[in-house]
Formats: sequence, structure tokens, C-alpha cells
Amino acid sequence: MTQNPLTTVFDAQRTAIEQHQALTHDALEAQKAAFDAFTTGLETSESFIEGNAELSKGLVHATFDALEASMPEGSADLEELRVAVDDGFEAATEAQLESLEALVEAVEESSVAYDEFAEEYAAVVDDSVENALEAHDQFADNVEEVSISIEEAADEFDVSA
Repeated sequence: MTQNPLTTVFDAQRTAIEQHQALTHDALEAQKAAFDAFTTGLETSESFIEGNAELSKGLVHATFDALEASMPEGSADLEELRVAVDDGFEAATEAQLESLEALVEAVEESSVAYDEFAEEYAAVVDDSVENALEAHDQFADNVEEVSISIEEAADEFDVSA
């Protein structure tokens, strides 16, 4: 392509289109990474749930121990209450873990669906950009041809004058 006043404009347009394509791909990859990070965060929550339950249960047992120690020996048997507390914490922890597992599964399924969408969307963007660049190049070539024709006509006009 010869240099004419519009060459710089066409080059800038091409660069902008290519940068837009790259930014679109980067945004899709960033969203994929966000899904992965969120899933990883949820998966690590399991140990926090279990640890929190054990800590809370330990605090309740310590309270019972302090209560028993402050009462005359044999006056209170809190064993049934301890078993009930243990059962309650076990049930609550199990319910939380099941909910967490369902949430992780839902996020993983959403991540897979997003990956499929992103792949298809990226393909559409790539095809669209390719078509736009082809049209852009054709237009630039046409402008160059017109520019050359105008220059030649101007030269002929100057010669004949």
C-alpha cells in the first residue's frame, strides 16, 4: 500500500479493531479465572465450617464444665445436654456442608456453561473481526486506488493545460 493521507487513519482503525479483539479475549479469560477462584474459595470453606463447629462445640462444653465445677459434686449431670449439643452441632455442620457442596456444584456447572459460552462468543468475535478487517482492508485498497486515479487525473490535467 502506498502512503497517502488516509493510510495513518486506516492503520489506526486496524489497530483499534485488533486491540478490541484482544481486550474481549482478556475479559473472557478474566471471567473464567474469577469462576475458578470463587470455586476454590468455596471449596476451602469446608474446613472453616468444620473448624468453627468444633470451636463452638468446645466453648459450649467448656461452659458445661465450668457450670458443673461450680455446683456441688453429683448435683447436676449434664451428659444428656452434652450429647444433645453434639448432635445439634453435627446436624448443623452436616447441613452446612451439604449446602456448600450443592453451591460448589452449581458454581462448577455455571463455570462449565460459561466456558462453553466464552468459547463460542470468542469464535464469533474472531469471525466478526476477521470479516471487519477484510472489509476494512478492501475499503483502504479502494481509497488508495481512487487516490492514485485522482493523482493521475490531476497530472494529466496539469500536462494538458
